[in-house]
Amino acid sequence: MAEDCTHDCSTCAKNCGERKEEFDFSAKLNAASKVGRVIAVASGKGGVGKSFVTTMLAVAAMREGLKVGILDADITGPSIPKAFGLDGGTFQSPDGIEPRVSNGGIRVMSLNMLVADPSDPVVWRGPVIAGAVKQFWTDVHWGELDVMFVDMPPGTGDVPLTVFQSLPVDGVVVVSSPQELVEMIVSKAVKMAGMLKKPVLGLVENMSHVKCPDCGKVLELFGPSRIDAMAERFAIPATLRLPVDPSFAASIDAGAAELLDVPGAADFFRRISSAAKEGDR
Repeated sequence: MAEDCTHDCSTCAKNCGERKEEFDFSAKLNAASKVGRVIAVASGKGGVGKSFVTTMLAVAAMREGLKVGILDADITGPSIPKAFGLDGGTFQSPDGIEPRVSNGGIRVMSLNMLVADPSDPVVWRGPVIAGAVKQFWTDVHWGELDVMFVDMPPGTGDVPLTVFQSLPVDGVVVVSSPQELVEMIVSKAVKMAGMLKKPVLGLVENMSHVKCPDCGKVLELFGPSRIDAMAERFAIPATLRLPVDPSFAASIDAGAAELLDVPGAADFFRRISSAAKEGDR
């Protein structure tokens, strides 16, 4: 408790231990925009394929005829623009910062679009990074979207906390891989979502297996799948196992994400959408 505390929480913006009611950290969406549903793609660990899953879901939603946007909240490691072949910057209009638009109509906003050289490192402290993510919500002219996917950075630090508290997140898709260590770390992401009252709509196990091109045998390179056990443990309604497939990486590297054909992606998107609608009731 601060020394100058008046004990009147209604006139104080500090989030100290004496506060009796929850403080509203929500940020106001750009005035010229309307976003229907916000789904965050998260994990407690880097390198498990959150950006790929975000891209996969956005393409699946686009193919359902929805108006789709991606907010790239991975400020220090943005990769979404490359997946869609979006080079160059953005511009300011009377309505706000204009996102880039993919060939299929997916609106994308990423820090790579605001820097002179996308290969330059972003050496910012956590609060500055979190502030940039919030500005992507408040200052970008998203137009009218049916669904926005937020590509989260790894971990449970400043940026995930900012996204969960500032944006009206309707649900979370958690990305994992089969290793036991990753299972433990993903548990942290699931529990963080629960602490902030955000439902986990789906669980994706990336790099789950590989199919031998010669004999067709399915090999579990990183050990047996744990996705069903984790989904049951945390009552997650939708699951998807993704294989190691060189064609996925080739499409992303070529900026051809909208040509991806990921088995099970469409059905998984429909299931998480259904779970989100159930949560609205």
